[in-house]
Amino acid sequence: MLVQARATGRRRPLVPDRDVPVGDGGPETLRALIERVVREAVAAFEERRAERPFLHVLTERELTDGAERGRIVSGGQPCGPRPDPDAAVGVALQAFEDGLYLVLIDGEQQRDLDAQVLVSEETTLTFLRLVALAGG
Repeated sequence: MLVQARATGRRRPLVPDRDVPVGDGGPETLRALIERVVREAVAAFEERRAERPFLHVLTERELTDGAERGRIVSGGQPCGPRPDPDAAVGVALQAFEDGLYLVLIDGEQQRDLDAQVLVSEETTLTFLRLVALAGG
C-alpha cells in the first residue's frame, strides 16, 4: 500500500511517499489502519535515527565550505527523546477527530474511524493535512 502525506496549498509532499505492508487482507477499521501506519512510521523513524551517527568528524573540505558560508556545523547534535508509539497513535487519532487532516483511500474520503475499510497492495492511502486560511 502506498502511503502519502500532503498538505493543502503545497505542491511537495510533507514526507516522501512510502510503501507500507498491508494487513492480513481482510477488512479493518480506519482506526486500526491509522494505528498501523503511525506505528510503522515511528519504527521507520527510529531506524533512520539509529543509522545517523551521533558524532561526525568534519573533513577539511567541510571546514572550508563552512568557513566560506560563515557557519561551520559540526554535526553530532543530540537525538532527543525516543518517540512513544502509543502517544503518537493517540495524537494521530485525536487530530483526525479534530478535523486537522483527512484520510483518503484511493481518492475517497473516509469520515468514520470505526468504518470498515479494505486495502490491498495497490491501494493509495493519503493523509491530507488541512491548513487554516490566513485572516479567516
